[in-house]
Amino acid sequence: MMRFDIMTLFPELVDTVLGTSIIGRAQKSGAIEVATHHIRDYSESKHRSVDDTPYGGGKGMLMQPEPIYACYEDICRQSGSKPYVIYLSPQGKVFNQHKAKEMAKMDHILLLCGHYEGVDQRVIDEIVDEEISVGDYVLTGGEIPAMVLIDSVSRYIEGVLNKDSIKEESFSNGLLEYPQYTRPEVFEGEKVPEVLLSGNHQNIDKWRKEK
Repeated sequence: MMRFDIMTLFPELVDTVLGTSIIGRAQKSGAIEVATHHIRDYSESKHRSVDDTPYGGGKGMLMQPEPIYACYEDICRQSGSKPYVIYLSPQGKVFNQHKAKEMAKMDHILLLCGHYEGVDQRVIDEIVDEEISVGDYVLTGGEIPAMVLIDSVSRYIEGVLNKDSIKEESFSNGLLEYPQYTRPEVFEGEKVPEVLLSGNHQNIDKWRKEK
């Protein structure tokens, strides 16, 4: 079983989204396990603060290393092993389908979600195995990228999806998805392509590959 741990400032956001649909069902069936950890719970500050101004000046705030490291150590203690740690970062390698397949072979992945202007480099150097980006654009935090990664990786874990569904998915064979149609046969004057109504599966497969 694959285990995902997520270090975040917004566990309720992640829990709500990943508790639904296919990923939610996969957790209930035991195919995967997803656990969120609130970084603020590991702050020793009276007000549970986790950020401070960066040395050298500059705009914004930076996440401090101590609460993140304490959270990481607690996760390691709970699991009894060191997880593969990924920091969701604009500086990371861009995530793709091939990477999702590779990660699906792992047993335990820990995702660090940054916020503000990012994370103190010392904790990245200490615990992070890889930095990953979900695209060349800026988001307000790492939670959405973390959920993207978990959703994509989980689809390759046994028991989450039907194997035939995975084979025909976009990017799995180097192709994008072909156009698909369902009832009614005619919608707003547009009819379903005749080849799909022919019953000739060889012609249908050829048409789909061309598209």
